Amino acid sequence: MKLSAADWRRRLGSPWWRGAAAVLAGALPMLSFPAPSLWWFAYVALVPWILLVRSAPTARRAAYDGWLGGLGFMLAVHHWLLPSLHVFTVVIAALLGALWAPWGWLTRRFLAGVPSAGQVVAALFVLPSAWLMVELVRSWEGLGGPWGLLGSSQWDVEPALRLASVGGVWLLSFLLVAVNVAVAVLVAVRQSRVPAIAGLVATAAATSAAWVWSPRPDVDGRVRIAVVQPGVIDGVGGAEKRFAREETLTRQLAGQDVDLVVWGESSVGFDLADRPDLANRLAALSRQVDADILVNVDARRSDRPGIYKSSVLVGPEGPTGDRYDKMRLVPFGEYVPARSLLGWATSVGKAAGEDRMRGTEQVVMNVGDGLRIGPMVCFESAFPDMSRHLARDGADLLLAQSATSSFQQSWAPEQHASLAALRAAETGRPMVHATLTGVSAVYGPSGERVGSWLGTDASASAVYDVPLAHGVTPYARFGEWPVYAALLILAALGATEGARSLRVRRAGPSPHVPPARTAHESPARPGR
Repeated sequence: MKLSAADWRRRLGSPWWRGAAAVLAGALPMLSFPAPSLWWFAYVALVPWILLVRSAPTARRAAYDGWLGGLGFMLAVHHWLLPSLHVFTVVIAALLGALWAPWGWLTRRFLAGVPSAGQVVAALFVLPSAWLMVELVRSWEGLGGPWGLLGSSQWDVEPALRLASVGGVWLLSFLLVAVNVAVAVLVAVRQSRVPAIAGLVATAAATSAAWVWSPRPDVDGRVRIAVVQPGVIDGVGGAEKRFAREETLTRQLAGQDVDLVVWGESSVGFDLADRPDLANRLAALSRQVDADILVNVDARRSDRPGIYKSSVLVGPEGPTGDRYDKMRLVPFGEYVPARSLLGWATSVGKAAGEDRMRGTEQVVMNVGDGLRIGPMVCFESAFPDMSRHLARDGADLLLAQSATSSFQQSWAPEQHASLAALRAAETGRPMVHATLTGVSAVYGPSGERVGSWLGTDASASAVYDVPLAHGVTPYARFGEWPVYAALLILAALGATEGARSLRVRRAGPSPHVPPARTAHESPARPGR
């Protein structure tokens, strides 16, 4: 059945239909991320949501539409968590979706009806800034971290990666929202098309200027990095079987002149101090391939209480002493926030039965021959500030050891692997994303792919010829400046609105004017 425009307007008058439309509109941007990876869709994906919100009959309804759209966005981006957290995934999405309520209110505030040219210009700055504040708040580790930032949909687009070197993923998100706002105005408000087109032209000009002006990393060396991906190993004795498989794959690297071998997250399930036999086997492997091996130990430590996830460097003589303990843990996956209140999550899903312990500082390791590496573990690769700090601390090569074994049949592995491209482009440092079960990937200092991905069906080792580059990107130097700019824009908006409100209060109420009377002594009606 084909619905007319009048039918759609009538249905959107229903709170239930309108709510469902908001959830669906908010979910649409997910198609821009891997695995669909329709990167171009990100430039129009928010348009239906914006058009819906601007048509809200009241400011409160616009805030509701923002909230429900945020729920749809978060649920779509994290849909692969449903088998693990079940209904709790929806609860989390609903709570985080509320962050978009102010964005919805502001969308209606600037774009409702027939906005003036000034309102459209303001919207091109205010709405991207408000979106950036949502991304900033939900990027806090305790709220799930910066997974699914809108700008990360552009991980495989060379001009966008160049922009990331200037302002990080934050600049990409800002520009994407600005483009969506301009397109929404072009579609819906004929009278305001001039400022909308001007906004698109300005965005294109800024992108072109960044392309010409931003410095490119100068390749000044190469290293050969081997990634060992054992694949899915289930059943009794899985940790021992996985170690044996990784051992076999590593032996195949002998004679290939590698500089470093990288195993994935939780690749060793025993503390090496408690298992000197495993430490000796790793040392023998290091001698055989003539390279250090970076493993990841997921075990209870013998020298301090608790379970840690640690990147441990092993050389020909055994563990070198270089160790990085994971600092940012996955909520519910590795610890339960406020366990006394939310511990029930372990009974409805696969939440952590025992909290992992946190490391206290990032570490840059010396591998040899002047190569310095900066390790991260799992979803730490989603945090732009961590890779930026490692680059500033002297890391030549960024590494992420990951495991998405619980989500093999979802979009999570591809989405996770894509984040390393952005971290490489932002810092001007190559990055290796090594996993247990795929997807493993390597990127050069401009975010370009190096070699082929190891997919989720692979159990193999692969050697990558990785270019090295030095120098400092604008993002590495100045950090999250787009976020600070967005804060200033919103502060200026608040000051302007406050001044306007103060003027209205000082002016006092408008004088009462009695209605005009007709010859029949009844109030005159407009239009009569």
